Amino acid sequence: MMSYWERESFFKNIDVAIIGSGIVGLNAAISLKEQHPALKIVLLDRGVLPIGASTRNAGFACFGSMTELLDDLEEHGESEVLQLVEKRWKGLLRLRERVGDRHLEYEPKGGFEIFKADESKRYEWCLDRMNWMNKQLAPIIETHDIFSKADHLIDKFQFGEVKHLIRNQAEGQINTGKMMRSLLKLAQSLAIDIFNGFDVDRVEEDTTFVEIISKNNWRIKANKVLIANNGFASQLCDLPDVLPARNQVLITEPIEDLPFTGTFHYDSGYFYFRNVGKRILLGGGRHLAKATEQTDEFGTSQQIKTALQNLLKEVILPNHKTEIDMWWSGILGVGEQKKPIIKFISPNVMVAVRLGGMGVAIGSLVGEEAASLLMQK
Repeated sequence: MMSYWERESFFKNIDVAIIGSGIVGLNAAISLKEQHPALKIVLLDRGVLPIGASTRNAGFACFGSMTELLDDLEEHGESEVLQLVEKRWKGLLRLRERVGDRHLEYEPKGGFEIFKADESKRYEWCLDRMNWMNKQLAPIIETHDIFSKADHLIDKFQFGEVKHLIRNQAEGQINTGKMMRSLLKLAQSLAIDIFNGFDVDRVEEDTTFVEIISKNNWRIKANKVLIANNGFASQLCDLPDVLPARNQVLITEPIEDLPFTGTFHYDSGYFYFRNVGKRILLGGGRHLAKATEQTDEFGTSQQIKTALQNLLKEVILPNHKTEIDMWWSGILGVGEQKKPIIKFISPNVMVAVRLGGMGVAIGSLVGEEAASLLMQK
């Protein structure tokens, strides 16, 4: 149980409590405080760090590879897909504005999508739609010829089994850890309280307040609550349109004479890799075992580990000896639709979830939009 001192000194007269101190939660808190300095805002997170996905993503500053966008067009339609790309792009610009490129270690190295020899039909499909796609994206990105053929770089990159490359000149990479450190510092500088180790069990709304109960039975009251823990949101409320999805990631030991830099996508974006200095970060593959990877449990599975290791040795660096330094996993919030869910689920409880693996791109705007809506009621 909470003590009198803890209640009076830390948890009294809370205006807004935000569950989840990741990209969305932090941006929501910062935006609220900037617009309403007198508010008492607390961020609650069950972990030492916001480890769901915000400190575990690959650091891609991207808005979708060519095949990802074409697949989405078939599923969701032109207007919806272009609106989502615009939000992702504007979200990246907002993140860079708020944190600063230097603190993000933002590098506009460009991104690439790789196609193996047996994927010629998908590559030709991309070529057929490339001019159209560039025309649609030009007013959003304010750049012409965003996607282009880049087969001439295959030999330089020293890939194995890769037949074609498509370049995205508007893509970049960031340092995920420094991004989160900067956002946390900004929140603290605005007198936003961040309480780690507060594992929320449930949220109950009364007529005049919302009560948040932790798993060790600490109870705090707030006027309004924002649930921003993405892949874990269904633990606290009924959200059938948001499912957890585990992504597994490896990073190699430093590799001398690494032949490429930038961000890379493969298999409709389900696999992704990039350089981190002289290391290779590689992740994804959850589509190979959708049932087992639809989980909010951290960890790795041998099937996905084997797929990632084979991709590393056979395609990415076939002529280099590589040693794996670390493995980890992150939990995404996904669904049949890719548009984020930002809505009230009761009079004073809101959710801002389902980032679909695009938290770096869209998290800033989702947080700000949630903050704006939260104060309208």
